[in-house]
Amino acid sequence: MNFPFYIARRYLFSKKSTNAINVISAISVVGVAVATMALVVTLSVFNGFHDLVASFLTSFDPQLKVTPVKGKAVAADDPRLTSIRELPQVDVATECLEDQALIIYNGRQAMVTLKGVDDNFDQLTHINEILIGEGQFELHAADMHYGLIGIRLADQLGTGYTYDQPLKVYAPRREGQFDFSAPEESFIEDELFSPGVLFNVRQAKYDKGYVITSLGFARRVFEQQGMVSSLELRLKPGSDFEKTKSEMRKIAGDDFYVKDRFEQQDETFKIMKIEKFIAYIFLTFILIVACFNIIGSLSMLIIDKKDDVVTLRNLGASNRQITQIFLFEGRLISAIGALLGIGIGLLLCWLQQTYGLVKLGSSTGSFVVNAYPVSVHPEDVILIFVTVLVVGFLAVWYPVRYFSAKI
Repeated sequence: MNFPFYIARRYLFSKKSTNAINVISAISVVGVAVATMALVVTLSVFNGFHDLVASFLTSFDPQLKVTPVKGKAVAADDPRLTSIRELPQVDVATECLEDQALIIYNGRQAMVTLKGVDDNFDQLTHINEILIGEGQFELHAADMHYGLIGIRLADQLGTGYTYDQPLKVYAPRREGQFDFSAPEESFIEDELFSPGVLFNVRQAKYDKGYVITSLGFARRVFEQQGMVSSLELRLKPGSDFEKTKSEMRKIAGDDFYVKDRFEQQDETFKIMKIEKFIAYIFLTFILIVACFNIIGSLSMLIIDKKDDVVTLRNLGASNRQITQIFLFEGRLISAIGALLGIGIGLLLCWLQQTYGLVKLGSSTGSFVVNAYPVSVHPEDVILIFVTVLVVGFLAVWYPVRYFSAKI
């Protein structure tokens, strides 16, 4: 057995001549445990919000999206897009064309992103799971084209679930200059009818700013016949996602982006990662403050065991071994506090997941979820444990070496 570790373990659990040392040691463990618990709970809450947002976006965003690097649209029959579409791993491929348009309903107007999609869009995404109303997902019937709008846009325009009058859609002409004497001639005007349902992604970007319609309607309004702004894909179950994405990027070359769901919302998730990192840094500073209790505990222990140190030296213990005894003592306090804090933190996370103890607000239904979402990631738990051990070691290294040399 490691001699310094054996002595340090006995010192930690044995009764000291001065009871205050036991109390300070216990306070040190509690301080480290509380800081560790705070790290576990806080990072898990950030993970919960991250997963919650991701679950909303999967209902609308495709699994993979191919977009041109330059320009808004490319030819739908581009050979690289055709090669990607024909990969054996691809289950559903949907051509899309989207751009800005003005819509007017009963005198109310809004600038939106008009997105034209193929009829298989409901197979590509989980949009059927977020539809509200008595109708179903439908883009056109004969020569009539439908416009599927978000719930916030419906509230802004005052349409209700089913609008009995058509939406007026205006898009600027691609060619020619704006004619101030006859502005209506500078726009293409068309109409969209209600499919009897709305979508509710629970993200303002979509619920307030998007209108889903048929690809043919979008091409006609934007004067982009035979063009697409993106190719959206879903892979077959069991496909190697990362390998397939890499293969698509090789085919696409430098002219197309190939993005998964998280990369399509890169700005949103990047902000959440930054917030999580800042929270980790601040709580680590609190952990550092808590570790000062360990310094006080070890300082008093070194003084208390002064006679023992003399005895150990007479028995042949080197100065290095004496120093290691008290360094191990500090590490044990940090490790016990870390394990205790992680255990309590995981218990609190489980209670929050199971019973929703901490609510987001007093009014039920005011928020997307009633209680704070929590998701424990194993890599975060490992990071927290390593952080506590490293901070604890660095906090006691110099004081222990200094005081050990004085006795």
